[in-house]
Amino acid sequence: MIAQAIVDGFLSGAVVALGAIGVTFSLAILRFANFSHGDLLSLGAYAALFVLLMAGSTVPGASGALSTPIGPFSFGWGLPLAIVFGMAVAVAISLLLDRLVYRRLRKRSADPLTLVFASFGLALVLRNILLLLFGPDPHNYSSEIQMAVRLPGRVLVMPDQLLVFGVTLVVLALLWFFLQHTRYGIAMRSVAENPMLSSIAGIDIAGTVRLTWIVSATLAALAGVFYGVTVQVRPEMGLNLLLPLFTAAIIGGVGSVSGAVLGALLISLCENLFTLVIPSTYKPMIAFVLLLLVLYFRPQGLIAPKGQR
Repeated sequence: MIAQAIVDGFLSGAVVALGAIGVTFSLAILRFANFSHGDLLSLGAYAALFVLLMAGSTVPGASGALSTPIGPFSFGWGLPLAIVFGMAVAVAISLLLDRLVYRRLRKRSADPLTLVFASFGLALVLRNILLLLFGPDPHNYSSEIQMAVRLPGRVLVMPDQLLVFGVTLVVLALLWFFLQHTRYGIAMRSVAENPMLSSIAGIDIAGTVRLTWIVSATLAALAGVFYGVTVQVRPEMGLNLLLPLFTAAIIGGVGSVSGAVLGALLISLCENLFTLVIPSTYKPMIAFVLLLLVLYFRPQGLIAPKGQR
């Protein structure tokens, strides 16, 4: 049972890591806690669901190139198209919200707390729009039955979970390369460390902010779709994931992408291991306790960015 809990922790932690990176970008570059980020996950997941509903992929026994399962997986080629659409919608909405709300507040030199309250309001708006359009009931991307894969140690995992974990590793590797070896990624790191000096050095701060929204929304949509693939799509999924996302970003160290990934894995492992000895209803408490412990003993996070050590 312990081996199964550890494997499940790594698999679920991969999804949390994608969302937590967007949170750490928001905290480090945008300089405020974006509480609507969790609902961007839901938005991307539901946008993908819309494509699959239109393609008929969610109907039991559906046939066709977009619906027929690929190999051992539960989905067909409609899911990759749905992921692209979900990313596009999440990016478009995040840029629209920035243009209509956040940019205007920044021009008025609004303090971070005002931006936080604005993000709360936008989160409620996004969540209720999803409720209005899709209803309160949970949805599945596919009704196909999968055969579990047996790993050493009597561990059972679904093929969808293995694929999600593998794709997440590839995305994280590409993100690392982007941040370390491209001019846009270096600009994002520079603005996160010191926006004033970055502006003096000639970096386009407004362009970097837009790029931050694009990257964060893309990762959020991908995390939302992966959550829908491995669990379910629910209107409150973003709200339920919000505490683990912020906890992972803070535990890892604000501004540290590798720290956010480490924090996400740590939270998911602890949640899965502790639910072996405590009721699962107390699962949300574990992330909160971890957050308090890290803030007390190491407030700069496990992997503090340069300048905060």
